[in-house]
Amino acid sequence: MNAKFCLIAAAFALAVAVALGAFGAHALKGHLGAEMLATYQTAVQYHFWHALGLLGVGVLMTRSPDVVGLAWVAWLLIAGLLFFSGSLYLLALTGATWLGAVTPLGGVAFIAAWLGLAWWAWRR
Repeated sequence: MNAKFCLIAAAFALAVAVALGAFGAHALKGHLGAEMLATYQTAVQYHFWHALGLLGVGVLMTRSPDVVGLAWVAWLLIAGLLFFSGSLYLLALTGATWLGAVTPLGGVAFIAAWLGLAWWAWRR
């Protein structure tokens, strides 16, 4: 992982977040129940916040010679986006409750990413 890849991944993740947020607001409103719509909205919110975090990590990578620690943070954020937000999107759209077991893996990845960023900053 390098700064360029991280910034591209963040920009792509943010574009997808906008598209999925708009899709949820317009196409799903009449098709999902209140609980599943709330689940979908949670996925969008976490998607946006953590994609912005990924963007920030990419910017830090352009400014720091120590990109190895930041690369781990970036990969953990990407894993969190896929496992946390991805599983909630699929849960809301399919109703497959087994996906609820996947979601915490993404949450752990998000927490590990932020703790990793704190560790990286502490060492500087």
